[in-house]
Formats: sequence, C-alpha cells, structure tokens
Amino acid sequence: MREVEKTKVEVRASALRSVLRELNASSEDIEASACISSDGYSIAAVLGKDVDADRFGAMCASLLALAHRAAQEIQRGTLKLVLVEGEQGVMLLVQAGADAILAVAAKPSKNLGMIFLDSKKIAQKLLGVLESHKV
Repeated sequence: MREVEKTKVEVRASALRSVLRELNASSEDIEASACISSDGYSIAAVLGKDVDADRFGAMCASLLALAHRAAQEIQRGTLKLVLVEGEQGVMLLVQAGADAILAVAAKPSKNLGMIFLDSKKIAQKLLGVLESHKV
C-alpha cells in the first residue's frame, strides 16, 4: 500500500515540476520557481542547487501568512500576491488555490507585468494538477 501512495506523490510532483519548468522557460528573467503547501512543505521545485527547498518553502509560507493577515487588518480583501524586491531581483508569491503557493524568483526585469501574468496563469495550472492528482 505504501508503494502505491509513494507513486501517487511522485507522479504529482513530476507533473508539478513540468508546469514549473514551463514557467521558467517562459522568460529568461525567471530563475527559479516552487509549488509550496500553505503550511510550508515544498511539494515541487525547480530551484538552484544551493537552495534548501524545505527551508525556502517554510519561509515563503510564513511570509504569505503574514501578508494575508496584514491585508485583512487594513481591509484590502483577499490577498492575491506578494512581491518582494531586492537588489538582485524580485520574488513573487502567488496563491494557487486555498492550500498551495507558487513562489517565483526573477531577475530585475523591465517587463514585470508579463512575469505577473505568467505567474498567475501557472498558479491556475498548478491548482489544476493538484486537484487532478490528489494524494
């Protein structure tokens, strides 16, 4: 029985990584992406080799939870995304349904709007994969 469960998890992770690779290939500015559960568990990731996917996932989930609370506090409605801008580029956190987050790391870009658009589309694709590959 455990073999079957593990296989379902592996099939889902593989399908999610395929969607993440599609996002990363959509723009030379996108450097990494991950699908993270709302409790911080890394479900699938296409990250640099020096990035600890589990620690990254936990930090992203915490950041999104805090942003959600802040948006509620100042009555901004449902949180859609979080943008973090640093000297080396940007990071987007986009809700992918109630229980998952898409994290995207990108170089500083003149076309941030296109990265937003692509990320929102991919978040919907991730949600579709998660719904069709329930574990």
